[in-house]
Amino acid sequence: MDTSHELADRRTSEVGRRNFLGAAAAMAGLGLARPVLGKNPQISPPLPLSHKPRARRLPREVWIATISQEGMRAGDFAEMAEQMLQKMEQVVAYQPDIICLPELFLFSNVDRRRPPVADVAESPLGHLGHAFADFARAHKCYIVYSTYTRDAGRYYNSAVLIDRQGNPQGSYQKMHPTIGELERGISPGPPEPPVFQTDFGVIGAQICFDIEWDDGWKQLERSGAEIVFWPSAFAGGIAVNGKAWQHRYVVVSSTRKDTSKICDISGQTVAGTGRWNHWVCAPVNLEKAFLHTWPYSGRFEEIQAKYGRQVRITNFQEEEWSIIESLSPEVRVADILEEFEIDTYQQLIAKASRLQQSAG
Repeated sequence: MDTSHELADRRTSEVGRRNFLGAAAAMAGLGLARPVLGKNPQISPPLPLSHKPRARRLPREVWIATISQEGMRAGDFAEMAEQMLQKMEQVVAYQPDIICLPELFLFSNVDRRRPPVADVAESPLGHLGHAFADFARAHKCYIVYSTYTRDAGRYYNSAVLIDRQGNPQGSYQKMHPTIGELERGISPGPPEPPVFQTDFGVIGAQICFDIEWDDGWKQLERSGAEIVFWPSAFAGGIAVNGKAWQHRYVVVSSTRKDTSKICDISGQTVAGTGRWNHWVCAPVNLEKAFLHTWPYSGRFEEIQAKYGRQVRITNFQEEEWSIIESLSPEVRVADILEEFEIDTYQQLIAKASRLQQSAG
C-alpha cells in the first residue's frame, strides 16, 4: 500500500506532466502537444543488490544517472518529454543524486520540424522545463536539463541545473556552438564556464561541440569542478574518457545516440549504456586523490599498514598514476596526504612548473 508521502509525490509528478502538456498545447502557432498520459507507464527495475539507502553511503558517494536517447522516437516535443519522464521514472529505484539528460532532447528524434528557437527558449525554466522541475522536487534529485534559453535578447544552447527542490540553480551556456547553430541565431556563451556547489560536490558542464576545444574544460578544473556533465548530440567515444583523466574529474555524458557513460577521474568507464540498456545509474566516490606515482610510491606500504581496508590505492603501472581512495567515513584523503607528505598531481605539476621557470 502506498504511503501518504508516496501518493503526494505521485500526484505532484502527474500534475507537473499535465501542466507541461497543457502549456505546450497553448503555445502560439506550434500545436505540438497531444494527450499521451493514457499510455501505460514503463515498469521500474527491481532494486539493485548494490543499492544502499542514502544514510548508509560513504560521505562522498554520489549516485549518478545518465540517459541515452538511442531508440527513442516521438511525434513532437510534448510526446518526447513524456517518454523521457517515463524513462527517468525507471531510475528512481536507485535513488539517484543527479540525472543528466541529452542535449536538446525535446527537439531531437521527433517527427515534427524543430520550432524556431525564439518560440521555445526558456529563461532558464519555462513551459517546457516545469515537468522536469516537478520530477526533481518529487524525487529529491538534481537534474541537468538541456534546453534553449534566452538572456538579454540573446539565445543560447544551455544546460540548466535543477536542484532537489525543483528550482533552477543556474545554467551553463554552450561556449562553442556549431556553425549551424550560429546561423540559427544561437550565441556563444561566456568564456568562463560557471561551477555550481551541490550538496555532494562542485560540478560544471560542457555541451557537445565544446569537446573539440579544451579551454572550458581547463577552466572548470581550475575552478575546482569534481564532476563535469556533457549533454551531447554524439557520443564522443574515447575523447570523453580523455577529458576525465586529463583534468582529474569525473565526466558524465548523456547523448542522443550511441553510448552515454560515467567516467571516473582515471578515465575508466564506471558504467555505460548500450544496445540493451539505454540508461545507467552508478556510484562514484569523490573522496579520492589523483597522484603522480613517483616519488610518493615509497609511502604506500606505510599507508596500507596503518589504514588497511579503510583505504584503497590503485596504481596505473605504465602511466605511473596512482589514486588514493577512502573507503571509510572516518578517513579523509586530505589528512592522509598531509600525514605522509604527499602532493596531488596538480600540486606536483604546479611546483615543478615554478621551479622550471625560476631555473630558466
